Amino acid sequence: MIDIITGILTTAFLAGGVLALAALGEVLAERVGVFNLGVEGLMALGGVSAIITVTIVQNPWVGMLVAILVGLIFGMFFAFATVLLRANQTLCGLALTILGTGLAASVGRSFAGQPARASFPDVAIPYLSDIPVLGRAFFSQNLLVYVIWIILPFAINFLLFKTRHGINVRAVGENPSAADAAGIKVIAIRFWYVAAGGAFAGAGGAYLTLAFVPSWSDEITGGRGWIAVALVIFAGFRPTQAVLGALFFGVITALGFVGQARNWPVPPAFLSMMPYVFTIVFMIVPAMLAREGARRISAPAALGTPFYRDQR
Repeated sequence: MIDIITGILTTAFLAGGVLALAALGEVLAERVGVFNLGVEGLMALGGVSAIITVTIVQNPWVGMLVAILVGLIFGMFFAFATVLLRANQTLCGLALTILGTGLAASVGRSFAGQPARASFPDVAIPYLSDIPVLGRAFFSQNLLVYVIWIILPFAINFLLFKTRHGINVRAVGENPSAADAAGIKVIAIRFWYVAAGGAFAGAGGAYLTLAFVPSWSDEITGGRGWIAVALVIFAGFRPTQAVLGALFFGVITALGFVGQARNWPVPPAFLSMMPYVFTIVFMIVPAMLAREGARRISAPAALGTPFYRDQR
């Protein structure tokens, strides 16, 4: 039984890491008032970029860096359209998803089914890795796991809620006109935070193909970008809650893997669809709470609204 729990937790941290990176990037974008539905496409582009890079260089860190740059570049294109040109954010996000997944499938066709030539090795932390259950599940993972679950959520939480810059960032998402009147560079903050969100999504795709499933195949993202978007909404647009939600989804994914491996008396199709069922639940619950007036954390007031400086 202990081995089963350890296996579930090990897979949960790995699987949840993909969602955590994408969700953290979406938190950054939505906190400045931009709703990015292109996360799925950005993850696919990051994943295929990482696979192609490690095929040439055979260094997973270089592959991750290239994926981050690809995500940043396409995030800048999205920011250019939605922040500078003030195009419809929903339509641009859907277009980015279609473009990203299609381009990734086309470019990665010759790499489909091939294992990654380099992946992130596990690094066991002395003493901590000897702790029963949790030590083997968490403190014997690759370095990215420690960065994703320990460093990034607290760093982003500190940036947004404990610094003066974070106040400016949240002001841009709540009331960009007032922020602009106070001398805050609304357009610049929106542009670069949306681009940074794209970089996080690209990193999530690289993590997927270099750490969780070290290979590439068409539609390998499997809707994880959409789950990340739903996760951010349910988490109240807060980084630490988003990461905890990603871990929850990681556990659900791990249960599906373990159930199929151990031949549980549950249809494999049901186990595979569990993450998507919970995604629907995660979207319905906030809506119900909002209707009943019980929701404590709301979206940034200017989320999805373009900023026109001459209309203050």
